[in-house]
Amino acid sequence: MQVCQNQEFFQLNADQLGKLLSSDDLNVPSEQDVFHSLMSWVRHDSAAREQHIPELLALVRLPLLQPAFIMDHVENVCNANECQQLVMEAFKWHLMPERRSRIATERTTPRKSTVGRLLAVGGMDAHKGAISIESYCPRLDKWTPWKHMTGRRLQFGAAVMEDKLILVGGRDGLKTLNTVESLDLNTMAWAPLNAMATPRHGLGVAVLEGPLYAVGGHDGWSYLNTVERWDPIARTWSYVAPMSSMRSTAGVAVLGGRLYAVGGRDGSVCHRSIECYDPHTNKWSLLAPMNRRRGGVGVTVANGFLYALGGHDCPASNPMVCRTETVERYDPATDTWTLICSLALGRDAIGCALLGDRLIVVGGYDGNHALKSVEEYDPVRNGWNELAPMAFARAGACVVAIPNVIPPAAQQPPPSATV
Repeated sequence: MQVCQNQEFFQLNADQLGKLLSSDDLNVPSEQDVFHSLMSWVRHDSAAREQHIPELLALVRLPLLQPAFIMDHVENVCNANECQQLVMEAFKWHLMPERRSRIATERTTPRKSTVGRLLAVGGMDAHKGAISIESYCPRLDKWTPWKHMTGRRLQFGAAVMEDKLILVGGRDGLKTLNTVESLDLNTMAWAPLNAMATPRHGLGVAVLEGPLYAVGGHDGWSYLNTVERWDPIARTWSYVAPMSSMRSTAGVAVLGGRLYAVGGRDGSVCHRSIECYDPHTNKWSLLAPMNRRRGGVGVTVANGFLYALGGHDCPASNPMVCRTETVERYDPATDTWTLICSLALGRDAIGCALLGDRLIVVGGYDGNHALKSVEEYDPVRNGWNELAPMAFARAGACVVAIPNVIPPAAQQPPPSATV
């Protein structure tokens, strides 16, 4: 928030500052900047302005700050009871993610400029394997070329760990990969990491309480129920408890301190079943099954719910395979699935992610073509809105969100987006 460096900012009265802080269009990298700017304004004339802290702090979106930042910086200025209630609201948001849909307020909605951006990484296209990465800016509703992978990976997994984009496994042609590499989002340099013990394509990847998990997949010969965990401190892979079912192209996501594996397929059927992993007991538990079988399903988490999007109902080699447009939502509090508004088109190999509080679905395969279309879910009207399409069609792209502190664009990529 560069405006706080300007003398005019310090001359604002409390009402004027309040209008500024309440704006969704405030152009700041993060909500931390909003808090620091407020406190700079207060310190400019502490005697006269400290009385306004409760009313103005209510306009800072404290639930969107990290708990450590709240403890280190916010609690120190929260002497008034109203301020303590705001801090408690923020901690509840972090401690009870399964209740977020019930405790959401205007303070839990990210400002447009703070949500970061999406990356669509790789995927299948008309040339059989994209190595390009596209970046989506939500403020501009625009996709732009961003970076290239070091080589082709299909049916791989991806996740963001702190300031690094991690790519895991996949296949290059008929060769299933166990290799892992990371992109430093500050220096934009690629580096190899230790390989997994088992080659995997069609795997799911997610980060839970620090470590990264590689779930299921296919090793080139067999479908897998095994799970490996990457310890970023020890920089080693180790096996954890296997799933109860073999799952390739399952959806994997983290909700409420547990790792969920949703649907997927083995050699004969696509699954309705889901199971979740507790890292503290090293055990998987079966949960209520979905309404439909879903292989190649897109899975993500939003507002305390787990969403399963699209997919196919039997192995793709089956001539009767059906790609579904249906979407269902899992409530962990009741262990139930509910069908919600369907996508515009049946598809599998969907990429999806949460950007701020926006659930966004990217690309996929409709049975004939890879898709470049992008949609956003509107929970208020239970409908889908069309967003700007990608430059390239992508099926099975890995879609992740990166924060605003990362450079929004890399150097100009080469003109060809595929190999």
